[in-house]
Amino acid sequence: MASEGTGVSELAARYSNALFELADENQALDTVASDLATLKQILAESADLRRLVRSPVISRADQGRAMAAVLDGAGLSELTKRFIGLVAANRRLFAIDGMIEGFLAELARRRGEVTAQVTSAQPLSDAQRNAVIDALKASIGSKVLVNTSVDPELIGGMIVKFGSRMVDTSVRTKLNKLQLAMKASGGSV
Repeated sequence: MASEGTGVSELAARYSNALFELADENQALDTVASDLATLKQILAESADLRRLVRSPVISRADQGRAMAAVLDGAGLSELTKRFIGLVAANRRLFAIDGMIEGFLAELARRRGEVTAQVTSAQPLSDAQRNAVIDALKASIGSKVLVNTSVDPELIGGMIVKFGSRMVDTSVRTKLNKLQLAMKASGGSV
C-alpha cells in the first residue's frame, strides 16, 4: 500500500509541475491558482464529484464530460479546463487532489510564502483567522497562507501545523494529557 501512495504522489507531482510550467509560460499562475482553489472547494463540498473522480468504473469520456460541465459552470479558465480534460482523458483524475496541492505548494514556495494548516473545533471568524495569520507572521517572519478545516472532535481550541512544527492547543489533547497524568498517578479514569 505504501508504494501505491508514493506512486500516486509522484504522478501528482509530475502533473502539477507540468501545469505550473505551462501556467508560468502563459503568465497565468494567479488565474490557475484561483481556478484550482475553486476546484478544491467544489471537490470538498461534493461527495458525488469525489466519487466521480475516484471511480474506476466510470469511463474516461463520461468523467471528461462531467468535469467539463463542472468547470464550465464554475467559470474556470481555458488553460485549467484543458489541463483537467487531459487528466480525465489519461484516467488520472483520482490524483487531482495531489495535483492541486502540488501546484499551490510550488507557487507558495516560489513566492516565499509559508502555508499553515489550521484545524479548529468550530469555523474561525474573520477576526480569529486574521489573528492566527498575524501571530504566524510574527513567529515565522514571512508571508503566511492559512488553510483552515474544522474537526468538532477537538472540542475547543485549535491545531496549527506549519513546516515541521505543530502547536496543539485543543481541549481534546489537554483532556488526553490529564487522563494520562491521572493514570500515571494511580487515579482512576
